[in-house]
Amino acid sequence: MITPRLACGMVAAGLLATAAGCAPAAERAPAASSRSTPPSETLSPLVQTALPNVAGKTFTSAIVTFPPGARAVPHRHGAAFVYAYVLDGTVASRLDDAPGRTYRQGEDWVEQPGAHHVLTENTSRTEPAKLLVVFISDTGDKLKVDDPR
Repeated sequence: MITPRLACGMVAAGLLATAAGCAPAAERAPAASSRSTPPSETLSPLVQTALPNVAGKTFTSAIVTFPPGARAVPHRHGAAFVYAYVLDGTVASRLDDAPGRTYRQGEDWVEQPGAHHVLTENTSRTEPAKLLVVFISDTGDKLKVDDPR
């Protein structure tokens, strides 16, 4: 015999399952396969302006935030010259075939035009990391082009 308490619990579970199934994809819990993919970085532009004394070039500054354990997809910045400064946390970085290096708060690096950024990762699993990144790029170029997956 089903008690009223058990029946209410079963109805509530059914309603919850139905609501979850009807929710937009963005509101649903991630699938098990996507849980194994590390989170990625977020780029928030600060300033973007054409350089008045260098025709065809644009200066862009941005904050790049890496949640704990986040890793950027390998990428390039086209013909841009890039300067990165660690504001918070610790970031591992590797360009082309050069050895990887770990950068801590207050440390920085540069990326030459055309460099292949094969690793950019927040080394902490508990604390976010944040970079100030400056790009000198050809006007109209994308600032980041991810490698094909």
